[in-house]
Amino acid sequence: MVLTRGDLIMAAPRKYPLELRERAVRMYRATGPKPQIKRMAVGLGVHPEALRSWIRQAEADAGERDDRLATAEREELAALRKENAQLRRANDVLRTASAFFAAQLDPTRPR
Repeated sequence: MVLTRGDLIMAAPRKYPLELRERAVRMYRATGPKPQIKRMAVGLGVHPEALRSWIRQAEADAGERDDRLATAEREELAALRKENAQLRRANDVLRTASAFFAAQLDPTRPR
């Protein structure tokens, strides 16, 4: 297996634990009339925009929003982009090798 520069980059650690995110979204969904996100975020000790983002993502994952990709779709898109980049690199290598060997087989061909 060949490691590329992209394989060596590690994701940054999450600022808030996953359990806190899940609990915050559950709390938001469990309340009757929707509470103010800012007030709830202050009570949980998180940034309001972080909580708003978690709620939006949970709604997208549940199929309640069409303006965001679900988590599974986002992961699939990232994997496909990575595979596409690898295939482009492989094609470049094959193109270069093909030109090299063509030049070796036909020395009269202009370079």
